[in-house]
Amino acid sequence: MKILLVTATTGEIGPLVEFLEKSAQIVAKQQYEWNGHQLHWLNTGVGLTFTAFQLGKILALNRYDLAVNVGIAGSFDPLLEIGQVVEIGQEVFADLGAEDAAGEFISLANLGLLAPDDFPFQNGFLKNKNAGNLGLEVVMGASVNKVNGYAPSIASTLSQFQPQIESMEGAAFFYACLLENVPFKAIRSISNRVEPRNRENWNIGLAVQNLNAYLIKWLSELMELKNL
Repeated sequence: MKILLVTATTGEIGPLVEFLEKSAQIVAKQQYEWNGHQLHWLNTGVGLTFTAFQLGKILALNRYDLAVNVGIAGSFDPLLEIGQVVEIGQEVFADLGAEDAAGEFISLANLGLLAPDDFPFQNGFLKNKNAGNLGLEVVMGASVNKVNGYAPSIASTLSQFQPQIESMEGAAFFYACLLENVPFKAIRSISNRVEPRNRENWNIGLAVQNLNAYLIKWLSELMELKNL
């Protein structure tokens, strides 16, 4: 099996990298062999544009059996706990469009610039048909170029898309994998509430700790399977 692990920053998977350095065979920079399987790590940089470009490059040159996007995320949903690890089953480009005179967001579909069901979209959303078998709560994501920290913007995003979590890369990852027909998973840990910006309420350390504990366990079990 050949797996592509996609992150925005190295800090989000520091413990996993340390584990790989000790437990897997290093083949090349950010490339490992583990129990006969290959694991390639792609660090894209933060944001939709960087993620799309880096994925476009690597998927044009390589074929993967599974791509996995991992990282931390903000939560719109008060029922999701800080530090909780979740799987994203649906994504949307939540700030790709225009703004009207009252400050309300207008999506590309509502502008008439994109049909809601143009492939790979389904009613304007990007969906992973294979989500739901990781033992994690499956949530809806919204991807933005500018993370929400202003109450009216948060309310507008919730009203239009009803997301549970927010990231800066997820929709680009979904879009690339769906276009290239690469099976994929998206796994994130909650580091903060999406609320009027207050860094004092964030717990990135806990989110990173829980995310990496889950990834090490899941990947270890996956790599023990001989016939994938």
